[in-house]
Amino acid sequence: MASDAAAPAAPSPTSPAVPTSIYLVSHPKVIFLYPSFLMSILCGIVVALQKGEVDNNDTVVFMTSSFLGVLAINLVVFSFEFPRMTSFTLVLGVLVLVLAGWLTFQYYPWIFPIIGDFLKKIRPVANATFFFAFAAILLVIYIAVFISIQFDYWEVRPNELLHHHGFLSDMERYPAPSLRISKEIGDVFEFLLLRSGRLILHPSSEPRAIVLENVLFINRKEELLTKMLSALQVQVRREPTDGPI
Repeated sequence: MASDAAAPAAPSPTSPAVPTSIYLVSHPKVIFLYPSFLMSILCGIVVALQKGEVDNNDTVVFMTSSFLGVLAINLVVFSFEFPRMTSFTLVLGVLVLVLAGWLTFQYYPWIFPIIGDFLKKIRPVANATFFFAFAAILLVIYIAVFISIQFDYWEVRPNELLHHHGFLSDMERYPAPSLRISKEIGDVFEFLLLRSGRLILHPSSEPRAIVLENVLFINRKEELLTKMLSALQVQVRREPTDGPI
């Protein structure tokens, strides 16, 4: 008798537990300025509720100083990479500065009144219009980013990798069954802000890897990609043979 046996197959990619399509988007770094965007809206609302002149208003000074502090930290994160070792060194440096300040206060307390008097002379103020204008500028940029990523993104399917780009929906196809994936989290603070990282795709037909920067919620994307690619159905069939077995 002839036989036509099939090896046990893995779960089908079309099963509910396995995604049939995963979208990957590379974002510009401006998205990490959202803390400054939210802070500017908060400051604008608080300052708008104040009465009288803003120059002599302690609440306005506090909100303006807080906004500048958030913006400064945001720009540092925006401008530099903080891998794990660098972040540990930065935290250690902050702790050393705190310890040095405490020791200075213990043994040289006369220094702090001088520093305090100097800081009291610095009274940054900004009206509500400034904060709302800053938020409006960032909002326009975010809208432009949202529109632009609609015309440049990657789609991973069980059997192919698609690159959608251009206003006319141009598309490039790559084979996906042998696709290899690498994940890199190069900046700890960017990961904390939006769970973002670098995703590297290695199609078998391409000599160069495809690098996607600032992929949001990268751990979740990696989990879905692994689930999809590991669930590809592979069947091995024997060719019919003549004669009894």
